[in-house]
Amino acid sequence: MSDDWSIDPSVSDADLAVHLVRSAGALASRMRDEGLRTDFKTSISDVVTAADRAAEELVMRTLRTARPDDSILGEEGAAHDGTSGRTWVIDPVDGTYNFVSGLAYWCSALALRDADGVLLGAVHQPVGGETWVGGRDLPTTLDGKPVALLDERPLAECSLATYIHPATMGDPDVLQSWLALVSGVATPRVFGSGSMDLSGVATGRIGVWAQHSTPAWDWLPGQALVEGAGGRTAVVEHRGHRWHLAGNAQALDELVTRLRAS
Repeated sequence: MSDDWSIDPSVSDADLAVHLVRSAGALASRMRDEGLRTDFKTSISDVVTAADRAAEELVMRTLRTARPDDSILGEEGAAHDGTSGRTWVIDPVDGTYNFVSGLAYWCSALALRDADGVLLGAVHQPVGGETWVGGRDLPTTLDGKPVALLDERPLAECSLATYIHPATMGDPDVLQSWLALVSGVATPRVFGSGSMDLSGVATGRIGVWAQHSTPAWDWLPGQALVEGAGGRTAVVEHRGHRWHLAGNAQALDELVTRLRAS
């Protein structure tokens, strides 16, 4: 890990981001293979492991060396106040419930944002060995190859990925909004990793994405990838909740219309 911490500060932001998510994913994978204890945060499905914390520490220490003037915000508590006006938002294991269950659908993700919004995002899925990077002025790539720009497709032809916790479905405002969105799509999918879902939207594997009350580390990496692939994103305040939406332009407009009418 010490080699990662002392990475050359002259490396580009995009190359640094790719290096960080791959390093974090490799560390988490190795620790999972060796056996992990699981701690619970807010529910049986909201979990954290030593791998989450160790991978976040790895990313934070590397950034403190390579980008000492930038701020850092991590899901597991990593924090640093920089002076550059830029912030790295990190999620070392996104999809931890899948991770501890032995499933493949998890990733390491991070984003870089500035005063104008998200600048770039990077996502690495260790099991499949795939790495995405993209964002503003950086067309999204998958394993170094540009992804095709997202085609316009109506919502009815799109799958919709989301994560809706069962506890929130008792809220009629959430339930009514959810039903309005899902009734307009080809089929819903609940996989359990926002950054993996949004990477799928960026590559056309998934049609659209919708989730309410999304934390920055679950939204910004994938938002950058979708926008870097020619897609669109939106954050809509509705019925007391902030809904985060992503997809091709046509389908996104339909999502927003359905949500606001619910």
